[in-house]
Amino acid sequence: MYKKKIASNGLTVIASSMPQMTSVSLGIWIGTGGRYESEKESGISHMVEHMLFKGTFTRSAKDLKEAIEGVGGAFNGFTSDEVTCYMVKVPSKYLDLGIDVLADMVLNPRFDPMDLAKEKFVICEEIKMYRDQPAEHVLEVLGQIMWPGNALGRPLTGTITTVKGFTADQLGKFTKNNYHPGNIAVIAAGKVDPDKVFKLAGEKFKKEKKKKTATFRSPSAKQKKARTKFCRGETSQTHIAMGFHASDKDIKERFALKLMNVIFGGNMSSRLFEELREKNGLCYDIASSYKRHSDIGEVQIHAGVDSRKALRSVAAVMDEIKKLKDDGVTEDELARAKKYIKGQFLLGMEGTATRMLWLGDRDMVHKKIPEIKKVLKRVDGVTPDAVLKVARKTLTASAVNLAMIGKLKDEEKTRIRKELGSL
Repeated sequence: MYKKKIASNGLTVIASSMPQMTSVSLGIWIGTGGRYESEKESGISHMVEHMLFKGTFTRSAKDLKEAIEGVGGAFNGFTSDEVTCYMVKVPSKYLDLGIDVLADMVLNPRFDPMDLAKEKFVICEEIKMYRDQPAEHVLEVLGQIMWPGNALGRPLTGTITTVKGFTADQLGKFTKNNYHPGNIAVIAAGKVDPDKVFKLAGEKFKKEKKKKTATFRSPSAKQKKARTKFCRGETSQTHIAMGFHASDKDIKERFALKLMNVIFGGNMSSRLFEELREKNGLCYDIASSYKRHSDIGEVQIHAGVDSRKALRSVAAVMDEIKKLKDDGVTEDELARAKKYIKGQFLLGMEGTATRMLWLGDRDMVHKKIPEIKKVLKRVDGVTPDAVLKVARKTLTASAVNLAMIGKLKDEEKTRIRKELGSL
């Protein structure tokens, strides 16, 4: 499926050949993100990501965009808790150009003070935008109560105060310390010759030296009682976000959690969607998700509901959790969930961008790329008893975290807290 090479200076290069395709998706992954930041520098990874698109010492921001879009390609980047990625998708014959542009961005960022001033304004507006979108903001509030005192509980954008305080010299020092070969992976998926990818990437980074890689502090998942935070919002809906810590150490538990999440709220045929929307009409949309970090996981439930039905909606979610813990899942449900997960996974692997992103996440965050056959085998190996066991372990009254934004009365808050204790 892929070939991997680690250069003498620590640079990782991964290439997955898909000869049936006409394109190639390229990503330069940096092993740094929000979890590596102190509270004072919160948001610096995201700021650096934005600034790398503003130009290098040889290309302006316009030059960068025109170089890729001028050959029919697409250009993007993102910052997450543990990685930052810069990526392009181009016709395969422009592989050299794609690597050249991305390497130029990563190795030669200009950090012009005038551009930085403009981008500070842009990111501050982005922060305000998320605050004005309660469906997004409620997830930030949930993070604060789930991971108190830890970087996982802070927004990746940082705060308006930290963003306004960043200097060009500070960004330059940050990239110098973190953007080095020992902390970088160049990943390509599509119509490529792996040896050519190894050669091109090696040439771009051959003069760079490996440095000490930063670490981050793992959060504590110990929680003795439910945590809640209710925020007043002038909204037409009440927005709900509920979270539970999940173990990341046991591979069997992880796959059981994945399947539990699909059955519980992972798609439109899930229990939560069927009960709360289809049968009872309590909301337009409700879903659950399972998010895996390198050292810990989390299960989140999120919904936007009619404010008059907020209490009833929380109670309905609690009822579904109790059913899951009491009765587990049926063989039929589990079989459908397995087909769904395997189907989604295999369909994703057909796309160059999705495959590149999967390879990057597994290598950079989880330090291991599993064989596709083994992934499918792990899915098939999950039993109803395993799902029941992980549900009872994870979805407990003492481990629940609930954030809500809306116009809740004190009486409703009290009844909601009581409802949480019934798990």
